[in-house]
Amino acid sequence: MRSVTIGLIREGKTPPDKRVPLTPKKCAEAQAQYPGLRIVVQESPIRCFSDQEYRDLGLEVRPDVADCDILLGVKEVPVSQLIPNKTYLFFSHTVKKQPANRELLRQILKKNITLIDYELLTNEQGERIVAFGRWAGIVGAYNGLLTYGRKHGLFQLKPAYECIDMEDMQEEFFKVKQLPPIKMAVTGTGRVAQGAVEVLNRMGIRRVSVYDYLYLNFNEPVYTQLRSSDYNRRRDGRVWDTPDFHRNPQEYESTFQNFLPVTDLLIACAYWHPAAPHLFTEEDICRPDFRINTIADVTCDVNGSIPTTKRSSTIQEPAFDYNCQTGELEAAYSRPGNITIMAVDNLPCELPRNASRDFGRQLIDNVFPHLLGEAGTDDVVARATIARGGQLTERYQYLADYVGAEVK
Repeated sequence: MRSVTIGLIREGKTPPDKRVPLTPKKCAEAQAQYPGLRIVVQESPIRCFSDQEYRDLGLEVRPDVADCDILLGVKEVPVSQLIPNKTYLFFSHTVKKQPANRELLRQILKKNITLIDYELLTNEQGERIVAFGRWAGIVGAYNGLLTYGRKHGLFQLKPAYECIDMEDMQEEFFKVKQLPPIKMAVTGTGRVAQGAVEVLNRMGIRRVSVYDYLYLNFNEPVYTQLRSSDYNRRRDGRVWDTPDFHRNPQEYESTFQNFLPVTDLLIACAYWHPAAPHLFTEEDICRPDFRINTIADVTCDVNGSIPTTKRSSTIQEPAFDYNCQTGELEAAYSRPGNITIMAVDNLPCELPRNASRDFGRQLIDNVFPHLLGEAGTDDVVARATIARGGQLTERYQYLADYVGAEVK
């Protein structure tokens, strides 16, 4: 392969993110696999793997990585830290025209930066090939049970971010045996939902069919996993069509009201499109048969599929209450009749070492063959490239009005 130097940049976003695209061992593995590859690490006091851990495996760690060909980060790079004429890979959160990152994309164009967004790296079937979703689900389900336990005075789980890693977190699972016979619904079938299901299974919580969940009572805690077709239907009464639902979500309506009278804890993991139906409305919450009292909104779409998610929460303060009488948000666990919501928007950060190991594995297996091939780029990389040479690429021309006409 051609000679390439990759720089692991220090995360600059506030609040700080401890995750890394490549762990020390993954850096060593990548260099062994690609003889022309050299990886340099920018010094960082906050990374979940210390500078010394990289040095111990023979990697160069230094204050500046501006001379590297490709720069890898995790979260958005602060505008003041962007280096002109470089190729960057990170989660830019710009393709949905997010207002907070408009200036970031404008400066990327202005500084002649090539931006490859992890979120857009897909295979030919359109499936993402690198993601932190599984860890969002793992921590999200854990936080959901932590929140339920605190709300009802049942148990005190050690927060995930205080755990060294997943193994340490699993030591807490035995406490969940104190759960009463509640019902939990997990929405979604993707990476995030599978991560949540993984935790519930490891906790020993019994999985039941959707039918049994709706119509039977149990003398132990149970959960069910819901596909989109379990809680949505076409408005015109035609038969369910999953590809059509993803193409035309506006043609569908929610049937989640079937689950409102039987669910105690909702763990929301399904991807939500702004044109898709909400799971329920604020009016539904006032219904006498609305039973949900704790929601783990793992997807954390503010004012999205879960109407009580009016803001996101933080790792240190993961929960808040929704007052059903006033529709206002209050401090967590403040009134017995409130619904308590966990809506942390950066859940994988709570188990950063595990999440980083998984992500690095995906990068080496699924992305580097395309990124570091002889040509240096291919369709996989091209599909994920938002900007190049001071211009939006053809696929992302729809962002032109977002960045403003004055950027040429």
